Amino acid sequence: MNRLGNIIIREWKRIITLPVFYIVLLILPGILFCFYALIYQKQDAKELPFAIWDENNSAISRQLVYLLEQSEILKVTEHITNEADLKRKIQNGEIMGAIHFPANMQNDIYSKRAVNVTLYTNAASLVPAKLVYKAVAQVVIMGSAGVTIQKLQKEGIPGTRAMALANPINLISYQLYNANYDYQEYLVPGLITVGMQMVIIISCMLALNYEWKTNSMLELYALSKGSGGLVILGKTIAHLVVAWFNFILIAFVVFPYFGIGVSAATGKFFILYSLLVLACLSVGMFISSLFKEVMLAGDTALFYTSPAFVFSGFTFPRWAMPWYDQYYATIMPYTPFLDAFFKTYYMDLPLRYSEKEIEKLLLFCIVLFPTAIILFNKQLKKVSPVNSNQHEKK
Repeated sequence: MNRLGNIIIREWKRIITLPVFYIVLLILPGILFCFYALIYQKQDAKELPFAIWDENNSAISRQLVYLLEQSEILKVTEHITNEADLKRKIQNGEIMGAIHFPANMQNDIYSKRAVNVTLYTNAASLVPAKLVYKAVAQVVIMGSAGVTIQKLQKEGIPGTRAMALANPINLISYQLYNANYDYQEYLVPGLITVGMQMVIIISCMLALNYEWKTNSMLELYALSKGSGGLVILGKTIAHLVVAWFNFILIAFVVFPYFGIGVSAATGKFFILYSLLVLACLSVGMFISSLFKEVMLAGDTALFYTSPAFVFSGFTFPRWAMPWYDQYYATIMPYTPFLDAFFKTYYMDLPLRYSEKEIEKLLLFCIVLFPTAIILFNKQLKKVSPVNSNQHEKK
């Protein structure tokens, strides 16, 4: 226990004094947390610039324009007169969408002919395009029903009966777990946790092989009596405690300051976060013990962690990805963590709903920690005071 404590304290000293550790583990996370939160400070997409192309200029089209202007999502900023001007403004980013009312719209409606109202959106921005479509669809459906009701009432049908005929089926939608499409509430926790995966794996990747670079492996060998398992256990505990410090920063500073997060789920978040950290530490220790060369280990860690957010299924469903991408996603700790995070944090479900994901995170630890110990013990066998003295003389 004394040797383990000494290794832990020694690792904390290295984290505090060596720039490669304290910049990545202590300085960079806080900057990233605030940076991500500030990006989505607006929280949700509202008042998207929108244009009107009204060739009809009738009472019906003016009523539809009025309803569009009342939408929280849209902000009518332009009235245009041709398609070329419309496309140019979308290309320049001046508007996110536009609607076209054809010249004979009102006459066609009164003549009981179908009318095609055209919506233009910038599909290069998927979420705003979908929000524009949703807002316009609500207005057009409402306006279409209103026109039908007026026609039926003119034919002598009572208002209630006319409304039932015009809109026989009412759709009531409930948007759960991000009803307001809040970017900050939804994206920031995911970005912070995937950032922590990268930070932990990259920093822990240096935990063992950086001892060779700083010529301190002989000291570590003497401190541990040549036990690779004791070294990895001590370094793991030291990095886990530092990761808990960052959890405090996330859950009790960043989230409350920016009004993010579900405080009732903080305890479950801590358990999942700790499992994610341990799984990432196991990956980092494995890479560090596998490659003695720091540069090679760093390249491997970056290649492994960089696509985590894309392949995790956070923004695009994994089942829709090619099979090899789905397989790649399964070998990253962030993937099972994210699945469990959605269930226990956003949906506020008990941890038992995340048993499979928890087992996957534990599997990383069960497989990679022993493997790292075996590989590192082979490296330690080559360490001896005699070899160290010979190296210093050279």
